[in-house]
Amino acid sequence: MEYVKMTEGIEFSRVVLGFWRLHDWKLSTDQLIRFLEECLDLGITTMDHADIYGDYTVEELFGDSLRKRPDLRSRMQIITKCGIVYKSETARVKYYNYSKDYIMGQVEKSLNYMGTDYIDCLLLHRPSPFMDPEVVSAAFEQLHQSGKVKSFGVSNFLPNEFRMLKSYLKVPMVTNQIELSPLNMTNLENGVLNQCLEERIHPMIWSPLAGGRIFTEQSEVAIRLRETLEEIRQEIGAEDIDEVAFAWLFSHPAKPIPITGSGEIELASRPVKALKYKLTQEQWFMIWTAVKGHKVP
Repeated sequence: MEYVKMTEGIEFSRVVLGFWRLHDWKLSTDQLIRFLEECLDLGITTMDHADIYGDYTVEELFGDSLRKRPDLRSRMQIITKCGIVYKSETARVKYYNYSKDYIMGQVEKSLNYMGTDYIDCLLLHRPSPFMDPEVVSAAFEQLHQSGKVKSFGVSNFLPNEFRMLKSYLKVPMVTNQIELSPLNMTNLENGVLNQCLEERIHPMIWSPLAGGRIFTEQSEVAIRLRETLEEIRQEIGAEDIDEVAFAWLFSHPAKPIPITGSGEIELASRPVKALKYKLTQEQWFMIWTAVKGHKVP
């Protein structure tokens, strides 16, 4: 396994385990513990959460495992996110809340749910047109000084949104968690990846296989992509085309950190296996060309 230094004292594994679909895995607490042990043994040490996952229930399910096996906590880094408020009996619409009280309160809930006294990295889940960056800065600074949060970042932020928030912060942002896959290159083209290189930070990648569409979508683009992935798979000796798709991400100079959302160890190990493959620039652009349907300018 490769590890990436995010900031002083904090390294993330190059493959992250995501818990958005934890309920779909249908694992008992003991089964989840065994799965976590298998992932940790593979070198997957970074765990990605959000307060809203599973309608605000996933963090507590994960915490049940840590309460039963507290020794596992020292072997992992925990990421969580806050800021999205779902429509409910107490909220008339879905909205974003980045008030200091809300950020501080959600961190306390996450700490309690997951049975830990610190979070390795807290992300703001979505940019908000109503965000007060001075308020966010005050919350981050207090959380950092208290030791409850070791580092900070954002998710789904565009470069201008990232720069604006950064200009107010006294603590650095260490990542931007974004969507990226061969079937969705938006953040490759809108300046987000370039900004990560400029800032010397490593982006985390959600939906690296386009939610499975790489395998199932029947559009002309997806079919061309699969044919190209298969051609490259044969060239590099990979087991399946998903390893080629992960290798396409790993090969980018920004050193993206993809999130795998599978509860099966065989599938969770696929991106780990892909780390041994380094695509040539020609192979990388073969995938780009297959998706775009035309050569580079």
